[in-house]
Amino acid sequence: MPRGLDHIVHAVHDLDAAAAFYQRAGFQVGGRNVHPWGTHNRIVQLKDFFIEILTVAEPDKLVSHGPRDFSFGAFHRDYLAHRQGLSMLLLQSRDAAADARDFAAAGFGDFNVFDFARDGRRPDGSVAKLAFSLAFAVDPAPPDAGFAVCQHHVPENFWNAAFQRHDNGARTALAAVLVADNPSDHHIFLSALSGVRDLHSSSIGVAARSPHGNIEIMEPVSFRDQFGVMPATAGEGARFAGLRLAVDDVAAVERLWQGNGLAFTRRGERLVLSPDVAFGATLIFEQPAKG
Repeated sequence: MPRGLDHIVHAVHDLDAAAAFYQRAGFQVGGRNVHPWGTHNRIVQLKDFFIEILTVAEPDKLVSHGPRDFSFGAFHRDYLAHRQGLSMLLLQSRDAAADARDFAAAGFGDFNVFDFARDGRRPDGSVAKLAFSLAFAVDPAPPDAGFAVCQHHVPENFWNAAFQRHDNGARTALAAVLVADNPSDHHIFLSALSGVRDLHSSSIGVAARSPHGNIEIMEPVSFRDQFGVMPATAGEGARFAGLRLAVDDVAAVERLWQGNGLAFTRRGERLVLSPDVAFGATLIFEQPAKG
């Protein structure tokens, strides 16, 4: 069964400064959450998808990778040592343990499932228990891109329409976009990760299309031609370069950003926030065609 997009991690050096940027861009941003393994985050929640703005705030609490233990904190420490930006994509999971077995059988990581829980806040301020299980997958080629699936054990305590109302009219994610010199090299991994057996191939790359968002891998020059940004690549590997978001009204977003003094470019019917503005990420806003 295809696995849709659940959330993406945006790793940054200054969590509150990045949150302030997201607020200027018209998002409602949640408060600071503290993880016992040293990372802190703030959440931008959309319809069945969220952006996890994350930093390593307490490096002394980080644990190292083990033979069968993937360390979420250590991965982001190493990522942030070189850059900030979109670091890890997590897909929807109904059974993280079963997904972990699938990844191991396919040869893309034999890791223990990572279970954790924390307190969250409802819109009225009351406490809600949240619990998750992550199963990690590793493409041998791209060291700068992290992948996992995320199972929500009490989704009714996490997803809330009140948190999904944004001044920019953002609704959900259309696609996570990676760049690679040879997108087809990642075909087998992408299929195993996404559960999509028949990938879409074109002159610009490959894509796994699910009922809830796509994963696209394209050549850097194709990314530049579409979005006006020339991304860095990772040698033989792939790297997250952009996130495509659906909004209600591109013209309204344009007016909002102009009023907030936010630098952006327009590429046809898309608005683009470049990495120098968006803390190492390229954020693409577009109005999907009706029907």
